[in-house]
Amino acid sequence: MAAKSQDRETKRRIAQMEAKRALRADQIKRRKRDNVIGGVVIAVLVILGVLLQLTVFGTNPTAREVDQVREGIEEPIPGDSASPDPAGAQTNPAHIPSADLARGQVLTGTLSTSAGDIDVELDGEAAPQAVSVFKSLAGEGFFAGKTCHRLTTAASMGVLQCGSVDGQGGGDPEFQWGPVENSPESGLYPAGTIAVARGQSTFSNGSQFFIAYKDSTIPQDTGGYTIMGKVTTGLDVIQEIADGGVKEAGSQDGQPKIPVTIDAFTLD
Repeated sequence: MAAKSQDRETKRRIAQMEAKRALRADQIKRRKRDNVIGGVVIAVLVILGVLLQLTVFGTNPTAREVDQVREGIEEPIPGDSASPDPAGAQTNPAHIPSADLARGQVLTGTLSTSAGDIDVELDGEAAPQAVSVFKSLAGEGFFAGKTCHRLTTAASMGVLQCGSVDGQGGGDPEFQWGPVENSPESGLYPAGTIAVARGQSTFSNGSQFFIAYKDSTIPQDTGGYTIMGKVTTGLDVIQEIADGGVKEAGSQDGQPKIPVTIDAFTLD
């Protein structure tokens, strides 16, 4: 009888051990599954966060930037908005005008639009690379026929953005340059400021620019935007466009209700 009792006890203990092992295995399996789900959720949030960064007052993301988001941003490119470019981290392609073209010069000119003329002054001392690029583009007649496709009317930021290649905010992936110059540490872009729009990288400036029609505050944690000049007369023209509001009802950021086409952009 004693032997049979011991056998039953042994079997009971073995059964308990097997049950515990099965429970532990199931717990480990669930933890792995939860970790995978959690990792996927985190990855999605990171991707959404980066895509949102790409929409901050700049151009549409390039194919390279979108690919990088999809790959998980494992190795940020030099000039990624999360870590502004150190000096000399990138150089411009050969077809980008040299900063020497306008270095030290103060250029005056007129942005002629369907809404009226806007007189401007660009500072080649404060932003030689930007002014050189826009001097070259203006001289080639690039801006004729382009539109001002974006207007913001928020309390803290009021700007009109122009110069998109396709009129929808798209840029030319082959025409990107840097660095960001003359960006305000305070993030304040005073009324009349003319600044260069860009994508994620601080070397993703293109042909787009924006004009602040009122004092505007823009976060600087992504490297800021190049202030290349100011409006000298005609700010009221942009204010009238802003007063017309955004085309989409209830929105503070989008296509202006009053269509704006650039007839010419001349600089001397």
